[in-house]
Amino acid sequence: MVEAAETRVVTGEGGAGNAGSGTRVRLPLLDVLRGVAILGTLMSNVWIFAGPGAEWGVLGGNAATSPGADSSTLAGAVETVFRSLANGKFLSMLTILFGVGLAIQFRSAAQRGQPWPGRYKWRALFLFTEGIVHFVLVFAWDVLMGYAVVALLVAWLLTRSARAQRVTWIAMGALHLAAMTLLTTAVLFASGGATGGPDTDTDAVTLYAEGGYAEQVAFRLSHAVVLRVEPVLSFALLVFLFLLGVRLFRAGAFQDDAAGRRIRRRLAGWGLGVGLPLTTLAVLGGPGFFLLERYVTAPVLAVGYLGLIGMVMDRLRHPGPLTSALTSVGRTALSCYVLQNVLAMLACYGIGLGLASRWADSGPWWVMGLWAVICLVLVTGASLWLRRFEHGPLESVQKRLLRR
Repeated sequence: MVEAAETRVVTGEGGAGNAGSGTRVRLPLLDVLRGVAILGTLMSNVWIFAGPGAEWGVLGGNAATSPGADSSTLAGAVETVFRSLANGKFLSMLTILFGVGLAIQFRSAAQRGQPWPGRYKWRALFLFTEGIVHFVLVFAWDVLMGYAVVALLVAWLLTRSARAQRVTWIAMGALHLAAMTLLTTAVLFASGGATGGPDTDTDAVTLYAEGGYAEQVAFRLSHAVVLRVEPVLSFALLVFLFLLGVRLFRAGAFQDDAAGRRIRRRLAGWGLGVGLPLTTLAVLGGPGFFLLERYVTAPVLAVGYLGLIGMVMDRLRHPGPLTSALTSVGRTALSCYVLQNVLAMLACYGIGLGLASRWADSGPWWVMGLWAVICLVLVTGASLWLRRFEHGPLESVQKRLLRR
């Protein structure tokens, strides 16, 4: 996860920047965007925790692929909108922002005359290790490992020519679009748009509803190859979005000036104008179009979200409580990402409150309520923590381990 230090750019006199006279200038919009992305990612993940079979149920379409209620009812309609606006969108936003953070670190290293990737590879190794721990102990659909691997590749690409980066960006986007189209076609032809569950669905439901913590850990380890399929499936997309973040940062999309505001308006217009209709069509198409919704239309809409949030921030003369709360979450992004999954696990699984099985037939309201409660805990906790400490808990551990 991109940490708060990565929202600062080293600049020098005349904007050129140098190691001797450089100063750190914050880009406050990035903290807010990162906070929104973290809380928005939970909007998708909370359905995984609350669904039958939890992490394993995703593979069978039981948890996060489509709303479980009748969309003709109020509860079903709200659930459909809630899921559709979140599914993959905020994860794509978070991925783009990770690319932005990488670009900031690359520029800072260059302006200071430091080698690249230099010490960044140790940051990536920390992230990968943290991802392993998170996967094993908390949540199978961890994103940190995938981010770490892609970050190393993109870090190397930043040392190549602009043409090489542009060609890679276009090639990864085309490859991903072709792969998702072929996979969706295969799903539709094989099952007529329906999705079937894994053979062990019933066992998985029992495991997460009644099994012990050690059993759940063992299950994740024994099914690690299958449960790690998303980073492989979306590898080209991750590279594409990382590089998109780099391009947006270099274009000045997050700067507080006329050019930045103009870019944000374009992002909102194109992202929302194209992304909303495409997402609506994919949702109406049914579960067979899940891959297109999560991995094709979601990144488009995420770009629109970036622009829209930026436009809202541009109109705010003074930061309010909501802005401050989102900034706090953004500055402690790694800690909040892990904590939100820990809280959802303890709330939903049988090792904790067991709400997923106890309230399985209670409709979607409790799931959305759980999301709201966890968000409140995160913004409150992050705000209180930053009153005494400069960085989040995991961010502080990272800095201490990587300190020379």
